[in-house]
Amino acid sequence: MTIARTADAGTPVSEAAAPAVPQLSRTLRPAAKAPVRIVHLGLGAFHRSHQAWYTQHAGDAAQWGIAAFTGRRPDAAEALSGQDGLYTVVERGDAGDTFEVVSSIVEAVDGADAGRLTALIAAAGTAVVTLTITEAAYGLGADGQFDRKAQGVAADLQELSAGTDGRPATPVGRLVHALAARKAAGAGPLAVVCCDNLSNNGTVASTAVVGMAEAWNPELAAWIVENISFVSTSVDRITPRTTDADVESVKAACGYFDNSPVVAEPFRNWVLSGDFPAGRPRWEDAGAVFVDDIEPYENRKLWLLNGAHSLLAYAGQLRGHATVAEALADPVCLAAVERFWNEAEANLTGAAAHGADLQVPAYREQLLARFRNARIAHHLTQIALDGSTKLRMRAVPVLTAERDGGRSGAGAAAMIAAWVAFCIDATGRGRTVQDPLSDGIEAACALAGADRVRALLALLSVPLSQDDAVVELVDGLAGGFARQGA
Repeated sequence: MTIARTADAGTPVSEAAAPAVPQLSRTLRPAAKAPVRIVHLGLGAFHRSHQAWYTQHAGDAAQWGIAAFTGRRPDAAEALSGQDGLYTVVERGDAGDTFEVVSSIVEAVDGADAGRLTALIAAAGTAVVTLTITEAAYGLGADGQFDRKAQGVAADLQELSAGTDGRPATPVGRLVHALAARKAAGAGPLAVVCCDNLSNNGTVASTAVVGMAEAWNPELAAWIVENISFVSTSVDRITPRTTDADVESVKAACGYFDNSPVVAEPFRNWVLSGDFPAGRPRWEDAGAVFVDDIEPYENRKLWLLNGAHSLLAYAGQLRGHATVAEALADPVCLAAVERFWNEAEANLTGAAAHGADLQVPAYREQLLARFRNARIAHHLTQIALDGSTKLRMRAVPVLTAERDGGRSGAGAAAMIAAWVAFCIDATGRGRTVQDPLSDGIEAACALAGADRVRALLALLSVPLSQDDAVVELVDGLAGGFARQGA
């Protein structure tokens, strides 16, 4: 059921002042549980606003239940389990909010429950594994290859060597452990669908999973290559963190208490490329698009949407802003985004020649409207996390292409410069930058001048860090992003 509410309807009320209301459940909002045929790793707000929403709206949704596993903490699973997997998607547009109960998640499980994960992935009925484990969780080195020295990988390999008693801690380790059980059970092939913001994300997932398996059990790795399909996707729906006010707005509009609502923009997009050997939901009924070559769509989204987000996250915070909408209203930030977009668009044109109808000018206009939606409080601190991983995909390809074409690449370099200035500012204030390479960032920031910039740039791209002209360009631009009032 979807409930509409105008943008200026009633203000949220406090828990104490609110009348007692029942908690959301399948008793309160009857919804049959579909059989588990999808296992998801990375239960969070985005999965619930995107893949779970698409599954709810597939024409054959009654056949496709999702068992969703958390990552680092069990909290989301515990909260959602208390509501039989039900939650509300609050679609927040300029005209107001709509509220929809989503029932496609039929199990919410602590990611540390290796036994349940293994049992489900080993089950013959399971056909799809979807992933939203964040860009940094794949354990690949700067060269894009599996890195045995990556954080958590060595410990996982030790746990995997313990066989059925092993308890890997990383999502990739847990998936490899469960796939070994599927092989042993003779349950056949399935599809792994990567939904993280990575270029060629299906290949990234394959490299990580096969690499982990190869390091543990080469026979398992060979079976994975033969039986597991890795599907690439481009996912898009702005989904900020849920606030207490959002919980109250659901209570006021819907007449029930939901401990796990998700707020999202009206826009949504999902492009997929790859095989589903054991079947899949009819996601196209909900608007998903299936293509042969996903790279142009990936790059359009990674460079234009995600790239602009990263630029605004670092430049915006340095200029005193808290949200995307606030940062975009700053002429300095807007101009930086437009310059980067011009470079990105120039390098997307060639991709469009392969038959992809990218409609970049219209996409840019649409992004500006989405970013200016002040009713979606997309916080810059959330976007700024794990910058070294994100910028390798959002800024480095565009800067490299510009330099290879004999151009300065100042627009893409400005994104890196904003990140450099952000890192220097944070470490100078005694704060740790939340990043998988935080130790390297701290060590680089202890240097001075061009050496500091070069060391930070090397964390993103060694070839670019060895180009003196690029180092000079980034160093000069970083000065323009010094914290306001510093």
